[in-house]
Amino acid sequence: MDRAEQQTAPVLSREDHGAVSVLTLNRPDKLNALSNELIVAIMDALDGIELDRAVRAVVVTGAGRAFSAGADIAAFQRHMEAGPAEAVARFMRPGHRMTRRVESFPKPIIAAVNGLAFGGGCELVESTHIALAAETASFSKAEINIGIIPTFGGTQRLPRNVGRKAAIELILSGRTFDAAEAARLGLVNRVVPAPDLLGEAIALAEDLAAKPPLTVAAALSAMHRGMDASIDDGLAIEEAAFARIVPTHDAREGVAAFLEKRRPTFRGQ
Repeated sequence: MDRAEQQTAPVLSREDHGAVSVLTLNRPDKLNALSNELIVAIMDALDGIELDRAVRAVVVTGAGRAFSAGADIAAFQRHMEAGPAEAVARFMRPGHRMTRRVESFPKPIIAAVNGLAFGGGCELVESTHIALAAETASFSKAEINIGIIPTFGGTQRLPRNVGRKAAIELILSGRTFDAAEAARLGLVNRVVPAPDLLGEAIALAEDLAAKPPLTVAAALSAMHRGMDASIDDGLAIEEAAFARIVPTHDAREGVAAFLEKRRPTFRGQ
């Protein structure tokens, strides 16, 4: 790719594989740093995918040697120098909106962590529903090393991913840790050989895409909402989600197919 092509390349690319959409963070020269432009592109892509009935699962990965090195610190410096209100409004809140959108998305989002996932890049991983990592991937909650705290939800989601004490140690030390440790802590689901990463992520997404989509959305919503609820409130959330699913074609079809010992045909209805 020549310089002119690099300048016009989109910061996010989308490639559909049947029912799976692969979103690639595409700022390899900046290690896929999460600029506001890239954040907006991710949000716009998810808006389109949510309305696209043909797409039922999403894979997010990075171009080049990084998943994402984190937030765009050059932009942050400008906002920080303008004061706290500017820094929060222009830098922090866009990241909050993005990770919240990912976390609450009604279709499964799988992170395929192909390289380093530092700072905001790690926070993007934290917000996805499932994460696979290449053996060569590395992670860091590095914000402490430049004098700030995690800004895209990391102080809240990392403890929910890995537990309170592990999160405190990672956030306060800012140390780098490898994919094996990320899997042991529960930040990623499993580690795979780097050449197999995208293929395995797409295969997993295809498997999830074959499930009844309304039921998948209901399960994701119930888990997402129930995480911060008491057990009684969580059970009420589960009950309401189940009640919404019972009248659907796919629920009736799934039960009937099980009893008739045949494969179900789900319509997303």
